Amino acid sequence: MNHLSVARSVRELQNLDGRVALLSGGAGYLGSVMACSLAEMGASIAIADRNKEYGEQVCAFLSEKYSCDVAFFEVDLSNDEQVSTIPHLVAKKFGRLDILVNAAAIVIDKFIEGWAVDFENQKSNLWANAMQVNLTSAFTLSRESSTYLKKDSSGSIVNIISHYGLVGPDWSLYEGTSMGNAAAYAASKGGLLQLTKWLSSTLAPEIRVNSITPGGIFRNHEDPFLSRYKAKTPMQRMGTEEDFKGAILFLASDLSSYITGHNLVVDGGVTII
Repeated sequence: MNHLSVARSVRELQNLDGRVALLSGGAGYLGSVMACSLAEMGASIAIADRNKEYGEQVCAFLSEKYSCDVAFFEVDLSNDEQVSTIPHLVAKKFGRLDILVNAAAIVIDKFIEGWAVDFENQKSNLWANAMQVNLTSAFTLSRESSTYLKKDSSGSIVNIISHYGLVGPDWSLYEGTSMGNAAAYAASKGGLLQLTKWLSSTLAPEIRVNSITPGGIFRNHEDPFLSRYKAKTPMQRMGTEEDFKGAILFLASDLSSYITGHNLVVDGGVTII
């Protein structure tokens, strides 16, 4: 029974004391809740986001609630030169970098002209910007973080995908609503999934690279979209930010130390039908 006596406990495996996590898009709905999950388990948190006001609010909340070290880094993720500096600034601030969460994205937004509209009217410049923010920034952050993540062979990169990176849109959900679905969003998220696989093979064994694929997350959606989405989903609801706290902790910590190249789908089952 020696294998039982040497096995670490679950508490030990999920412990992030002394580790530093960088979250791009960490001021957003999902990124901030993931930051809470990592901070609760002892990690120091670096938030990289363009929204300074929200970013500083998240940092203040984390510091007060979890008594952790935090720092905010203002960055325009469409500017690759700015993006490339962030991991080095984080390492300089904290002395190390152990976890990278690529959570930033330009999402489905009906208020951006030429974005979530009829395909014939979707604009190429918005496509290019989405690729830069949703995909290229993750590539750049991963590249520039890799030197630090390799240092103790427990480095972890977690990319946040979308179920629209796995499947095409069901247009019947949108009929009679003002909502839409941009090709650039889906394509960039599909690309991020493939980048996850490429990096997992390339950076192993020192760095593990995995992804989380959320389904639809409730953002005050109204009918008829909401009722249609619920009917399509086996769990009969949209997701909440809380649904991802366990997923990010699992992939960021030693709970998943033998897992790389995996895509953890947290979608209530919407993509299985």
